[in-house]
Amino acid sequence: MIRSGLFFLCLLLPVCLASLPLVINTWPFENATATAWDALQKGLSPLDAAQAGCTRCEQDQCDGSVGFGGSPDERGETTLDAMIMNGDTMEVGAVGNLRRVKNAVGVARAVMNYTSHTFLVGESATVFAEDMGFKSEDLTTNRSRDIFSQWLDQKCQPNFRKNVFPNASMSCGPYEPNAKLQLGPGRKHGLPDLRSHDTIGMIVIGKNGQVAAATSTNGATHKVPGRVGDSPVAGAGAYADSSAGGAAATGQGDIMMRFLPSFLAVELMRSGADPSTACKTAISRIKKHHPDFFGALICANTTGGYGAACNRSPGFSKFHFMVSNSQTNKPVQKTVYCI
Repeated sequence: MIRSGLFFLCLLLPVCLASLPLVINTWPFENATATAWDALQKGLSPLDAAQAGCTRCEQDQCDGSVGFGGSPDERGETTLDAMIMNGDTMEVGAVGNLRRVKNAVGVARAVMNYTSHTFLVGESATVFAEDMGFKSEDLTTNRSRDIFSQWLDQKCQPNFRKNVFPNASMSCGPYEPNAKLQLGPGRKHGLPDLRSHDTIGMIVIGKNGQVAAATSTNGATHKVPGRVGDSPVAGAGAYADSSAGGAAATGQGDIMMRFLPSFLAVELMRSGADPSTACKTAISRIKKHHPDFFGALICANTTGGYGAACNRSPGFSKFHFMVSNSQTNKPVQKTVYCI
């Protein structure tokens, strides 16, 4: 009876007693969590499980922010970013601005497995993927066409341009630089669209403490063509070190990547911080400079302890994430209130 009571208490809390193996990922992407957990139960490695979980999200087009058919750029094209990291060997594979290939995290794994590089981008990353046997196909869908068409009808609002002519707050491009440069972060975009800066970030820790991390996203909606966000950048979008733990971020990548929050959180756990404190400290570091930024972080240490944190901003007061471990033995949604 006591054990049963502790189990149900665990389901209600945003953090719980350490338990391995562990799968934790950003947002309520339950199918992705279940796929990674099932992979572990079948004896696959944490690295394989993390890849499988993110691949499932790409196939499911999670929230429209992962995989094909979402977040068209200024030209209406969907491009993908992804990374995967092995916390045992510290190897990383990543792709950015990947075109015409649906399985971005699979291509990132191929970068790790079949090159001595860490990061491939753009059309050359697509050529590499095709050489490795990945299928080339259009990532556009009716939904992404509609998003792009509506954006054009709204005079390309919102967008990510600043200090350009014609005035980007009133019209579409093409743009050219303003003669007078105004320093600063640029225009505010109103309340954050939680699905326009979304990503799946996943940490998987094996029964012996092996840590792996992976991410996948189609980036910011209406981004400038060529933009690569934080998700595929090791230390920003995610980080894994089997001697300390793992972390993964989601939110406004153009801001968050400047602070390497995933790397910072892992180093804080290495120094003895519990996962929740590590997440909060990394978020607070960004908040000091950008009080209203939209973002969240998940953290886990090598014993299976985990936590999360998010920044309170307009329209965003709590963050949902998924956990599966030997206590739950299935995906369970957790919630943390923002700081």
